[in-house]
Amino acid sequence: MRGELKPGYKQTEVGVIPEEWEVIDLARLCTLQRGFDITEATRVTGTVPVYSSSGLAYYHNKAMVSPPGVVTGRKGILGKVFLINEPFWPHDTTLWVKDFKGNHPAYVTLVLQNFHLEHLDAATSVPTLNRNNLAGHRIAVPPTKAEQEAIAEALSDMDALIESLEQLIAKKRQIKQGAMQELLTGKKRLPGFTTKPGYKQTEVGMIPEDWEGTTVGEISDVKTGPFGSALHEKDYVNNGTPIITVEHLGESGVHHTNLPTVSDADKLRLKTYSLRQGDIVFSRVGSVDRNALIKVAEDGWLFSGRLLRVRLKGRDTDAPYLSYHFHSEAFKQRVRDVAVGQTMASINTQILMDVEIILPLTQAEQTAIATILTDMDAEIAVLEEKLAKAHQLKQGMMQELLTGKTRLMESAK
Repeated sequence: MRGELKPGYKQTEVGVIPEEWEVIDLARLCTLQRGFDITEATRVTGTVPVYSSSGLAYYHNKAMVSPPGVVTGRKGILGKVFLINEPFWPHDTTLWVKDFKGNHPAYVTLVLQNFHLEHLDAATSVPTLNRNNLAGHRIAVPPTKAEQEAIAEALSDMDALIESLEQLIAKKRQIKQGAMQELLTGKKRLPGFTTKPGYKQTEVGMIPEDWEGTTVGEISDVKTGPFGSALHEKDYVNNGTPIITVEHLGESGVHHTNLPTVSDADKLRLKTYSLRQGDIVFSRVGSVDRNALIKVAEDGWLFSGRLLRVRLKGRDTDAPYLSYHFHSEAFKQRVRDVAVGQTMASINTQILMDVEIILPLTQAEQTAIATILTDMDAEIAVLEEKLAKAHQLKQGMMQELLTGKTRLMESAK
């Protein structure tokens, strides 16, 4: 029946916990202290890590805290919690654990992570965490440091897995960036595609003799999304045809979250703003170098007035290749260089049409290059999915272990 407790457990203000566990204020678990500021006059480069609210910021020549240490953001970025095992300097933007009060440092780290500190913002403009407000939060704790340590060790394997996946993803991304730099400029040619040896100088740098320099406008049509008078927020419905806007543009394609939708009648009215597989959409304002390839899943969707649609004129250009070219840093910089506007960067159809691009002369070579980069993206996506599942698993384990639903100590069973 509802309300029945499993033997050995009790109902408390923080939920059901083991009989021998205690509910305490966070202030009894540890003492949090504001970090130390570094002025330009006292900032000296050394080997001592300085931790800001976002993590390792730079190195100083003086340590303010001996290990072990736990640091979290006080101002700016909230929610990240760092366990540090070397002498360090906690920056003024952080809170650090001055006194663990006999508790295991790794366990204290887990408790702070489980708080989701980013949701405890005490300010309205710059995110800020007030340590005095945090001190009164109630938590359940096991009766011994040994059980705290067992919980921390159980989760350390998940942390190691997460860290290894993050490092592998970072490495794969670096490899992909290097491949893009080599393949999209012709510095590295794929076997069987070179028809004329050597390189030539163009407005966008050295390219192979059998490649061409052209512009976006020469190979595609560019169209601006519907103006405000044609589409209003009041036109959105709960179920209908999605409209892509700037926040949905990702490096690997269109994000399918929080998409506004319009009715079938509005879809018909706005049919000139529909999208096809192989189109590429650009941000028109703000992050003007941001763009995404339209894939089969988005075929028939609409694009907003804050975007520009690039549609290829013929079949001799490979859309995935062009998308990768648009994501190269060299092309992004060319777009940023020609953007207009003093307060917010913006581009229009003519500006984007005039931006230079480089292409292999044959679609077969374009496709071969895009296939290699697509395979790299697919490998990264698999790793990112594994990382997301590892984070979910760790969170589930934390919920089980930090509430005592799952016990690790034999003597506690």
